[in-house]
Amino acid sequence: MKRILPFAFLALLALLPGAASAREAAPTAQDVVVEKRMVAISEELRCLVCQNESLSGSQADLAKDLRREIREQIQEGRSDQEILDFMVGRYGDFVRYRPPLKGTTLMLWFGPFALLLVGVVVLVTYLRRRNRRVAETRAALSPEDQQKIDALLGRNDAGQKP
Repeated sequence: MKRILPFAFLALLALLPGAASAREAAPTAQDVVVEKRMVAISEELRCLVCQNESLSGSQADLAKDLRREIREQIQEGRSDQEILDFMVGRYGDFVRYRPPLKGTTLMLWFGPFALLLVGVVVLVTYLRRRNRRVAETRAALSPEDQQKIDALLGRNDAGQKP
């Protein structure tokens, strides 16, 4: 008995962290159909707190409130589109994971591609200017200076590495 007591005490200590983080169980859905519709609608919406997580997967307090609001609207008999329109009207197109393509969301849809294009243009311009400056500098060198540079860099007469 004395040998078992220390192991039992250690087992109880191991269970303490789990007991400290235990919470009250979330209530199960009253109506399975309402819950399925709520999940389907909330998958289309972004959590305004987390921003990279859907409303259905977020545990933020605001997300819980918005899910409750969706449930209430479903129970009032509103269609999915009416609920989505309500959320967009209240929080803007940002709340949708796939915002519609319109004038106010053009930068959202095409902004990354525009930035990529601008970056490529800047890079190509920079590289062309740099190559032109290198060629001009090389042309300005005397043949003796060019031979010294090639010797220091370990190049042969053709200007290539050995």
